[in-house]
Amino acid sequence: MLEICCGSYYDALQAAAGGAQRIELNCGLHLGGLTPSLASLDLVKEHCRLKVIAMVRPRGGGFCYREEDFQVMLRECEDLVRHGADGIAFGCLREDASIDRERNMRLISIIHSYGREAVFHRAFDCTGNPYEAMEELIEMEVDRVLTSGLKPKAAEGKKLLRQLQTVYGTCIQILAGSGINASNAKQLMEETGITQVHSSCKDWYRDPTTVVKDVSYGFAPRPYEDCYDVVSAPLVRELLESLK
Repeated sequence: MLEICCGSYYDALQAAAGGAQRIELNCGLHLGGLTPSLASLDLVKEHCRLKVIAMVRPRGGGFCYREEDFQVMLRECEDLVRHGADGIAFGCLREDASIDRERNMRLISIIHSYGREAVFHRAFDCTGNPYEAMEELIEMEVDRVLTSGLKPKAAEGKKLLRQLQTVYGTCIQILAGSGINASNAKQLMEETGITQVHSSCKDWYRDPTTVVKDVSYGFAPRPYEDCYDVVSAPLVRELLESLK
């Protein structure tokens, strides 16, 4: 299974054109992915034959939320599943980066009450003990965990990914993500035993109004200062072909 990380309705169209079957729908990918709009979810479900996992994340930064943030997350979670999301990606941590059981359970309860998938995202990679965290998530009946093996890139965390898959792969789905592309996906899957990968298949699209005279709204590194990131259908196809 290849899951494509999408930041917009346009991205979802590109993922579908490239042959993907499942996406994680966000906005604000340059912040690590935030909750998408209901309009973007509605359009994806209307025009794409894709399984859609919608992000619930109200802000950038980490995953230890104020009560006000969490109230927004509860409302967003219910709104997204009511509008047809096939699952929700989420993750709440305490200040010590341990799993916030109470808050996560409240989100899981909403998700499972609609018969949808509960996906714990890369907040998992901030936890101190991945084995204890994984066991807790299994006990909480999380369906899938997205992880890079507690490293910046999944290729760097492949040893832990292999161990997690070996120990827990029959109890919970493990989705490897971060830095995965056509050049490394198949090898990573073979070396870890993981059968699901998450990729952005990212390209850049220029917007000439991003930087004008002394005013800049750019966020991308050089040489993409006047660009924003998009999913590339050819890169999705290339990644899928590499897995055959």
